[in-house]
Amino acid sequence: AGVVLMVLMAIAFMGGLFFVTFFLQGVHGMSPVDSGLHLLPLTGMMIVSSPLAGVLITKFGPRVPLVGGMVATAAAMFGMTTLTADTSTLMMSLWFGLLGLGLAPVMVGATEVIVGNAPMELSGVAGGLQQAAMQVGGALGTAVLGAIMSAKVSSDFAGNWKEAGIPIPADPKLEEAAEFASVPAKELAKAGLEPPVIEKIGAVIHDTFVSGMHLAFTVAGVVAVVAALVATLTKRGENAAAGGAHI
Repeated sequence: AGVVLMVLMAIAFMGGLFFVTFFLQGVHGMSPVDSGLHLLPLTGMMIVSSPLAGVLITKFGPRVPLVGGMVATAAAMFGMTTLTADTSTLMMSLWFGLLGLGLAPVMVGATEVIVGNAPMELSGVAGGLQQAAMQVGGALGTAVLGAIMSAKVSSDFAGNWKEAGIPIPADPKLEEAAEFASVPAKELAKAGLEPPVIEKIGAVIHDTFVSGMHLAFTVAGVVAVVAALVATLTKRGENAAAGGAHI
């Protein structure tokens, strides 16, 4: 249960977070430094809440904190489906902070669940299995959610282009750009397009990207809910209870 929980958590977290940087830099036009600063609530909340999660896990066992953490993660993922080009920094920080709050108990509690339930002589193997589960989950999350995002963009781009009334045929390269919220304004200007047309193309690219991102976050939220159900199967390890596993 602990290993499956780690895989599902990594799918939701790493797969969902993959699109946030493109959203901040492409849709909101932030620099890489600014986009990193906007993610500080996530990191800061993990730093602050990890010691608290350790205390709760020591007192009550891992099950309740792990379930609560994955529920908070799911809520954050569903909340990020509301992100748009007009979303304020405060609202983004709220969802990023909630995501960090939810992830902290999982990061901390997974050690006790996986390593604590393994025989003492295999504790090193169990620790490696935990890290492998996270890496596999992260790779799966990026690949699967990326494919879902790409399929959504492909299905919506032509319709959004038509609705925008752009007086030129849709370019497949612009559809590819929509997967990364990237507007090639300079290239479009060199092609002789007027600024109002370029602005409409940018709006189509951003709207299409956001719709795909929302679907990816929805799937990530569902995965987090499944992970919360898996967390109900976890238990404190005998080695952890005896002081053999350290968080």
